[in-house]
Formats: sequence, C-alpha cells, structure tokens
Amino acid sequence: MAVEKWLRDLPLAPNSRANARSIMHLIFKCAERWELIEIGKNPIALVRVKGCTKRLTTPRVLTAVEFGGLLPYLKEPYRTMVIVAQCLGLRVSEIVALQWGDFDFHNLTLLVQRSIVHGRMGAVKTEYARDFVPLDPQLASVLQDWRQRAPFKEETGWLFANPRTGRPYHQEEIQKKPLKKAAIAAGIGSKIGWHTFRHTYRSWLDATGAPLKVQQELMRHASITTTMNVYGRAMPNIKREANSKVVSMVLKKEKREPIAAAPKAVSS
Repeated sequence: MAVEKWLRDLPLAPNSRANARSIMHLIFKCAERWELIEIGKNPIALVRVKGCTKRLTTPRVLTAVEFGGLLPYLKEPYRTMVIVAQCLGLRVSEIVALQWGDFDFHNLTLLVQRSIVHGRMGAVKTEYARDFVPLDPQLASVLQDWRQRAPFKEETGWLFANPRTGRPYHQEEIQKKPLKKAAIAAGIGSKIGWHTFRHTYRSWLDATGAPLKVQQELMRHASITTTMNVYGRAMPNIKREANSKVVSMVLKKEKREPIAAAPKAVSS
C-alpha cells in the first residue's frame, strides 16, 4: 500500500508510473535470484497502478488537407521524412535508421530491420516490427528523387544523414524545431509530433476500408483482438492495395512518373 501511494503521488503520467512499478518488480526479481528474499515473495507483484492503460489525451489525426498544407513549409530532408512517415506509418526511430540497402526498388518492398533511439542503433521495437512492407510506385519515385540529392547514395548509406557528421539526424531535434515551426506556419498548431503521422496512417487505413487484419500487418503490431484476428493473414496484394490508397491520399497532388512494378513471372 505504501508503494501504491508513492506511485500515485508521483507527478508522472499513469504509463510512466507503471514503468516505475515494472522496474521495481524487476529489482525484486533479481533479489529472489540472489536469494536475498524468499522466492515467490516479490512484494511488488501485489502493487497496482490505476489508469495506466488509459490515454490522457486523444491522439492527433491529420486530415488530407492538413497534411498537404504542411509539406510546403518543410525543407529537405524533413519533407521526405514526413512523406515516408505518412505513407508507411513507420515509427520515427525506424525512419532515421533506414539505409538505401533496405529498399528493393525492383520488387517494390522495404525491409524494416533496425531502429535508432537517442543516437543509438538497435533492433526494432518487437519481433513483429521487423518485416517487409509494400512500397508504392509513387513513393518509390519520391525516394528515387531524394536519392539523387541525398548526401550519401551507397547501399549502406543512411537515407537521412546529416551531411556534416554522416550520422542520422536526431528525431527529437527535428520535432522540436523544423516540424513544430512548419505545423504552426501551416495553421495546424504546435501539438504535432512524429507519432501523429503513425496515428494518421492508421486512421486513413481505416477510411480506405482495409480489413483490420491488414491494418495490423501494415502497422506491424504484435496482436489485435480476437474479432480482428478472424480476418486471417492478409495476402500481399491486399496489403499493397490498402497501402497504395493511403499513399494516393498523401501524394495526390504530386505529378510524378511512377516506377513500374517488377514483372510477374509467367508460368510455363
């Protein structure tokens, strides 16, 4: 009860208080392993944190008009980063960790396989997050255009690297300055972040009528509810169609010559 009261009084969001409780639980688990306390007597196992699964604020979701109005106020490479975020729903830690070798422009796929948080490279968030995602021809054209101007074009080069350091940009600094300024200039307001595009991507997928199982796989989430799971595993062409509808919403004003998809093998 004393621990629960201490957690309630912390000036933190419920989810942060839950994280503090988890750390304490892990510490006592170590104490059990080291036989400092009796095994099976972890006192933190009884501690509860109320409201840790509830959001304090409703996630911001942009309209197609708002997103289109944001792009003119963003310089490169931030503009292309935002387009990638909205077209694919990637986490920003995954976007800054992208290398040209992750893309298969012939087969129009992208392998999401690493992330960078606070300048440190590591694995993606979960095993389900490491996956191939479809690459729409329109988005492939945008990326090929950026590659012509990018400071590093080799296969192992970072898509979005600081030309002075050769290292990926820090996403926190981009959100605080260029992204926030562009949002204010576009009349969207300052309460916008990288995760706004991921929330918007999910919302736009829903608007396309994409099956819930397809949405789960495109978002690369570990699980969905039992009702969502009845849709079964999405076939690649269904995933491509759902993703392409979102890309069309993002790039509807872009006049580009799309890159042709890889020809299908002809059976004998």
